[in-house]
Amino acid sequence: MKKKERIEFIIQELERLYPDPQVPLSHTSHYTLLIAVLLSAQCTDERVNLTTPRLFKKADTPEKMMHLELEEIEEIIRPIGLTKQKARALKELSKILVEKHGGEVPSTFEELEALPGVGHKTASVVMTQAFHLPAFPVDTHIHRLAERWKLSSGKNVVQTEKDLKRCFPEALWNKLHLQIIFFGREYCPARGHDKKQCPICSRI
Repeated sequence: MKKKERIEFIIQELERLYPDPQVPLSHTSHYTLLIAVLLSAQCTDERVNLTTPRLFKKADTPEKMMHLELEEIEEIIRPIGLTKQKARALKELSKILVEKHGGEVPSTFEELEALPGVGHKTASVVMTQAFHLPAFPVDTHIHRLAERWKLSSGKNVVQTEKDLKRCFPEALWNKLHLQIIFFGREYCPARGHDKKQCPICSRI
């Protein structure tokens, strides 16, 4: 199958399997989405979703978060891992949002990536899911599948993002990144992957 045909097949199959993918992290605002995505680094979405209700009950705005004691944040988010690093980032970025952005989450990569604990992938998720601006966040699932599907060399996530943006129409990026994540979890795992049973790998 030629690359162009492979890309078209992947789009069609993902659309068939996941016609309406939803953000897997529970959130109620741009701010709680940002916090949930930051906390999900090196942690499962399920674990984050079990932890954030208690956190957001105490602080679902940057104003409330900046006034929580660091120890209190640490105690709540401990099950997520990287506790001290993430707790410090939550408190510091919340203070910056209040002092520099009027308590609102900014809508540019430059401003988002300037916040403590916010890398390019976190910023990309917020840009696409909160503000519906074109971005292609690359997590471990997307990085793995891009290489398996021969859409990227897989050297690093930066290169994978560039390659995927060249492969797929910009209008599809926001939806595709969720579709690929769900597909990777359900059909195309890192370990124990049965290529013959995979709806995409078995056909390309």
